[in-house]
Amino acid sequence: MKNAVNRAQYGQRKTFFALAAKKRLSIIILAGLVLSSCGVYKKYQPQNDAPDQLFGSGDSLSQLAMQESSIAALSWREFFTDPLLQDLIDSALVRNTDVKSARISLEQAQASLRAAKLAYLPSLSLAPSASVGTTMLGAAGNGSGLTYSYSIPLQLDWNIGISGSVTVNKRKANAVVLQAEVSRDAMQANIISSVAQLYFQLLLLDEELRILTLTDSLWDISLDTERALWENGKAYSTAVNQMEASNLSVKTQIVDVKRSIRSVENSLCKILAITPQTIRRNTWGAYALPERFGTGVPAVLLENRPDIKLANHTLEEAFYNTAAARAQFYPSLSLQGLLGWTNGSGSVPDPGALLLQAAASLVQPIFALGKLKAQLKIAQLNQENKLNNYVQTVINAGNQVNEYLADCQVAMDKDVLYKRQVEVLQAAYDGTHELMNSGKASYLEVLTAQESLLSAQLNAAENMYNGSVALISLYIALGGATK
Repeated sequence: MKNAVNRAQYGQRKTFFALAAKKRLSIIILAGLVLSSCGVYKKYQPQNDAPDQLFGSGDSLSQLAMQESSIAALSWREFFTDPLLQDLIDSALVRNTDVKSARISLEQAQASLRAAKLAYLPSLSLAPSASVGTTMLGAAGNGSGLTYSYSIPLQLDWNIGISGSVTVNKRKANAVVLQAEVSRDAMQANIISSVAQLYFQLLLLDEELRILTLTDSLWDISLDTERALWENGKAYSTAVNQMEASNLSVKTQIVDVKRSIRSVENSLCKILAITPQTIRRNTWGAYALPERFGTGVPAVLLENRPDIKLANHTLEEAFYNTAAARAQFYPSLSLQGLLGWTNGSGSVPDPGALLLQAAASLVQPIFALGKLKAQLKIAQLNQENKLNNYVQTVINAGNQVNEYLADCQVAMDKDVLYKRQVEVLQAAYDGTHELMNSGKASYLEVLTAQESLLSAQLNAAENMYNGSVALISLYIALGGATK
């Protein structure tokens, strides 16, 4: 009877202590939530204010009027309509090793983000253990026997993150993912720009080769004419020699241009990650870049340009680093649980007794030798520095757009002048050559006309190439080729 009463009293005390433990655990959790209420941080607000006259207010903007629609809104397939160029760009985006590295970096950042999201969940681990020992047997301690003990616990650890640290880490990891995405887009834009510029350089060299080859054939005719005049006593041998020397100079330029073509093709093959080979391409002027274009409003630049978006997301990461440093001042709550079987000291071979354990801990930093304050100050200063970098990036972007606008305008203005110059010099060459055939013009006049015409033709072609490069650069500077 007495034993039954003792067991009942023991059960009551056990129930009382269990209720008291639960109450204390609830108090600890509630206290942690109250203390850390100021640790719930706001989300980062992206920077999106564009300075007035971001693109400047010079002649380039007055003549190339800023429009609501921007060429950056065009996909690279809409901007580059040459099918052969499109094929080269497609190949580069698939094969280029830098593009592949950017994709790998993005996948790594995405994996880190997934891990940060899973930090909300508790961790479970199974840690079975077993041991063998000896026990003295008999009243006199004679002999010994083996005892076996085991434990099969399922352990739970859960950092609740009541200070908001888990959320902050998740948002910071997301900012890193956004940075990786922007870096991938920037790499894609750079590759597209490089392929396009090299492609147009090949077209320019082909055009220069065509002009030089045509000039060479014309100069061969002039040289034959001058030789005939010399043989008939109507010209001096020095005139023939001078004419031949100029003709050989053109032939030398042809050799140089062919070598340049090989060099540009090799550069393009490196970007395509293929062995050196001939690049298929169209003829000069077969496909043209858009003639009408606009820069769009400055605010659009902030949305499209990769380096500005990257600076924004870098500032976002610094913002959450500051939040994480501030979270260190608030308490952290951890829950541990243990569930399994054990046979204790080994006195019962099997089955084992139920093993159950629960614990909670609340840690509130009080004094950390100034370490937490220093970390917060460093994070705040880093955030301020990233903000300065963002502002400078925006200013640099506006300056770059202004430069490319000016280059486009100059190329357009010079194109009209070069075309007229070629027409005039072509007429002068034709007339001078006819005069030489009739003996009314000297070889020096013919040489001057030929050299002037060749120079104008080459300059006109190079100016068209420079205008194309300027327009491609403007397209990239406005945030194009990321789609």
